[in-house]
Amino acid sequence: MLINLNYGKQGLDLNLPDELDVTVIRKKNMPVLEDPVVCAQRALLEPVGCLALREEAAGCKTACIAICDITRPVPNSAFLRAIVEELVSGGVPLQGITILIATGLHRPNEGEELKQIVGDEWVLENVRVENHFAKNDSDHVCLGNTSCGTPVKIDRRFIEADLKIVTGLVEPHFMAGFSGGRKLITPGMASDETIRHIHKAVFLDHPKSDNCILEGNPVHIEQMEIMGKIGKVLAMNTVLDEERRLSYINFGEAEASHKDAVSFLMNYVECPVEKQYSTVVTTNAGDPLDRVYYQAVKGMVGAKELVAPGGNLFIACECSEGLGSEEFIDAQKRLIKLGPEKFMESILKTPSAEIDEWGTQCLIKAVVKCKVNMYADGLSDDEKALTGVHIVEDLQGAVLESIKQSGNNQVLVIPEGPYVVAVLEGKV
Repeated sequence: MLINLNYGKQGLDLNLPDELDVTVIRKKNMPVLEDPVVCAQRALLEPVGCLALREEAAGCKTACIAICDITRPVPNSAFLRAIVEELVSGGVPLQGITILIATGLHRPNEGEELKQIVGDEWVLENVRVENHFAKNDSDHVCLGNTSCGTPVKIDRRFIEADLKIVTGLVEPHFMAGFSGGRKLITPGMASDETIRHIHKAVFLDHPKSDNCILEGNPVHIEQMEIMGKIGKVLAMNTVLDEERRLSYINFGEAEASHKDAVSFLMNYVECPVEKQYSTVVTTNAGDPLDRVYYQAVKGMVGAKELVAPGGNLFIACECSEGLGSEEFIDAQKRLIKLGPEKFMESILKTPSAEIDEWGTQCLIKAVVKCKVNMYADGLSDDEKALTGVHIVEDLQGAVLESIKQSGNNQVLVIPEGPYVVAVLEGKV
């Protein structure tokens, strides 16, 4: 059986012998919108929980539109111009509109990458597009603390705008339940101090800080409390199928419209699996999500419960840009030095996280559950030594060896990685 895994921009073929018992997990077939631009325009006129955008814009002189950074394949070209044109129709001048890339703690997106994200020359020529910088404390407005003590500091350009809009992709998220909506604010436009608090170890160690869980999820609860301090926020939400085609789009009040998009997605994204497997193969969804190892943890965490005791989890993640931030690399060095148990002991005592150490914390969730093996073209030997997992140079050969050693010819493959949530029956 030939299976094309989502890997980098081109994919990666995994050719397994026909005599094996191979189960491939994919989302259910999703509808595809024939004309995304028309659908986006309609969504702006038929909102969820608010007035049409041009009516919401009446009397406003400024507007800020938050968009995802390069790590998310959001189809901005389908809706950004439509949003801008509706704002102008409602009375907001072009010079009063800012598009803000919600980078969180990721690097800025500039040059050709900026063009790729925005996806519309007209927008780039007519609207100011800027990056968020979490470490520039003076760029943020302090809104007090949450009930859990998180200092709420959000990008001044968003807070001071008369009309506030977030846009993004609604997909499973291994900490916050789902991406999109309130996540564009925190971590997207928050200060590093706010981000470090919302990613503290005790939050992420909670059993409900997981894929597809909102109720009782401490990360989501904190994000919602922060959004509540800002006032009215509107949102454009998108859902994509496995081939990155637009399947659903809506617009409306941020909480109501996000819930609506989540309800749509849940019809497709969760896939029941009858049992655990000794050999499981997954990915990190391909480009752009698999550009750095830091993001690869999502694929590992999403598949870890499907691995039988003593089994192997294989993940294909290109890592074309290396491991990730210097802070994440430092956290990985601490993991290698201390080991998983002592690393966790050290971070559970702290009131907030060090930058990006939450990636290492989530990695530990996978490596203590099963043997994690990774295939990655983009890492140097020195970088591979800091992954904390077993590196394989021949994915197909390593998978076949796992089958041989286990004495079990059954294999589970998840080509789309963390964008599919495979759930053991009995846990659904």
